[in-house]
Amino acid sequence: MLDTSARLLRLLSLLQAHRERSGTELADRLGVTTRTVRRDVDRLRELGYPVHADAGVSGYRLGAGTKLPPLLLDDEEAVAVAVGLRTAAGGTVEGIAESSVRALAKLEQVLPPRLRHRVRTLGAMTVPLPDGGPVVPPDTLTVIAAACRDHETLRFDYRSHDGTESRREAQPHRLVSSGRRWYLVAYDPSRAGWRTFRVDRLTPRTPGGPRFTPREPPADDLAGYASHGLSTAPYRYQGRFTVHAPAARIAEHMSPSAATVEPLDARSCSVTAGSDSLDELALWTALLDAPFEVHGPPELAERLRTLAERLADAANGSTRGLDAGGARDVAGAGGV
Repeated sequence: MLDTSARLLRLLSLLQAHRERSGTELADRLGVTTRTVRRDVDRLRELGYPVHADAGVSGYRLGAGTKLPPLLLDDEEAVAVAVGLRTAAGGTVEGIAESSVRALAKLEQVLPPRLRHRVRTLGAMTVPLPDGGPVVPPDTLTVIAAACRDHETLRFDYRSHDGTESRREAQPHRLVSSGRRWYLVAYDPSRAGWRTFRVDRLTPRTPGGPRFTPREPPADDLAGYASHGLSTAPYRYQGRFTVHAPAARIAEHMSPSAATVEPLDARSCSVTAGSDSLDELALWTALLDAPFEVHGPPELAERLRTLAERLADAANGSTRGLDAGGARDVAGAGGV
């Protein structure tokens, strides 16, 4: 059995992990009786930690208070937190670089020497490459995350890709991060369907809306769902390809917001991507440097044949297809 001090720290850690835990569950996790749990909860309250229990309910939850509960981290968790803080210092969340550095300095101060050496070595040997993409205020992320957790309708102002401003309401489900951008997957009751919103274009409004009953998510793989919605659905043309190369190799050359890559077998994959230009789809796929087949749209295959002839002419020094004035006939050229 844990001694009292260690048990109190463990109890704090358990209360942090979930909004509410029953006394029986806490007793089982700590290896004590429910009576001991009640005594330990009273000790935490005496130390200033607001542990709440509703009348007639056997559950406990950690409320907001003036003290930040201590964290119990194993070696790998401590290194992961340190790496995350270093990444956040140059990441896509607005205004947290300085606070991330301060938090990292505090963490490194209390790390055991073996872990401090690992973290500092990683930092010294890493050169960050600024992304230059849009940043998101951390308050926006925490408001959205809380709405997802509490099943509360989110009210917000939204700016679409063409700059149109609108006021929206949605039932938030999850935040999705592509590494470069943040997205919100939510159900939009006014449009009776699931939507993916760019968080950097979103400004939450207060107060939020009423609670809602969670729906079945649109897909088990939310990252794949968001990738499809961002890379394909908004565009005029939806290109569908079989690429004869491993999915992992193809995925290295594009972000999830550019295309959806799904393995077919060890040597080939399905690629779906959208664009308002047939030329862009054709050239983008050709630059993957792997054999591929086009499954749609039909006009893309025709456009590829036209481009192939043009490229072959250029390679052979041919002037076939030029009119008397030296200009090429571009009738039927795709959407550029």
